[in-house]
Amino acid sequence: MAKSKVEAPKAMTKSEILAGIAEATGLAKKDVSAVLDAMNAQIAKACSKKGAGAYAIPGLCKIVVVNKPAQPAKKNVPNPFKPGEFMDVAAKPAKRVIKVRPLKALKDMV
Repeated sequence: MAKSKVEAPKAMTKSEILAGIAEATGLAKKDVSAVLDAMNAQIAKACSKKGAGAYAIPGLCKIVVVNKPAQPAKKNVPNPFKPGEFMDVAAKPAKRVIKVRPLKALKDMV
């Protein structure tokens, strides 16, 4: 007997999302697209170096910028993959990382 493949549902595309929101709200797709573009601009502004560093989408998630400090280079560190050997770890520059944290209402949806 051959096993039948059951494919997992795929994520919605941008046009499917726009169509779904437009249908649910009665707005035109163009208007929904303008709202999402405006929200993208606000998120970019909030997450920039001069921004607040956080942006909350009410009821869904909170987008937070985390500043990670630079990591110095390390020499003769034990290799976790080959016990008994040592390795050198390269230095890593400071960076800004985006974290998306779900809010309670989103957690309750699942």
